[in-house]
Amino acid sequence: MSNFFETFGQQIAATSVWEWLAVALAVAYLLLAIKENIWCWVAAFFSTAIYTVLFFDVNLFMESLLNIYYLLMAVYGFYLWRFTGRKGDDKPISRWSFKTHLWWIIGLSVIVIVSGYLLDKYTTQDFAYIDSFTTWFAVFTTYLLAQKVLDNWLYWVVIDFVSVFLYWEKGLLITAILFAVYTLMAIVGWLGWKKHYEQQTTA
Repeated sequence: MSNFFETFGQQIAATSVWEWLAVALAVAYLLLAIKENIWCWVAAFFSTAIYTVLFFDVNLFMESLLNIYYLLMAVYGFYLWRFTGRKGDDKPISRWSFKTHLWWIIGLSVIVIVSGYLLDKYTTQDFAYIDSFTTWFAVFTTYLLAQKVLDNWLYWVVIDFVSVFLYWEKGLLITAILFAVYTLMAIVGWLGWKKHYEQQTTA
């Protein structure tokens, strides 16, 4: 146990200022998203800009590429929430059918297997299949969040939980802890959005 805390302290001390800033902005993003606050997308933009570089430096190429996508989605999400709602930034929460989700899950699973194989065989990518899973499903789930589809939070619970292992193994301790917190916050997001969605449907 003492070795664990010693290692923990060393990793905390080794955490860069940039990773701390990325974590702070990422937490702000999720808290604001749970509250359906449009400024979550601004926090997301700057957080993902930092993470794009951090992940590339530790050979998580898919995660780095994912964060470039997040940059674009931050702009897209801001636009959707600001201009496509019934009252400006008050875009309503929606839901997709189980069948629609199932087809997406099957399609994405095929993509994960193919990209995981290619990365494992032809690159220096670490944890190719796990990284492919979190990347491709996060691409899809970020789109759901931008569209304010309620079930995005259930996907995030799984993605964030798996990401804890990935980042811990790569020595990004603070980010691993962040994603553990993310897992819990995604559950809170689901409950909060579900309550608001039910209020919308009964109004």
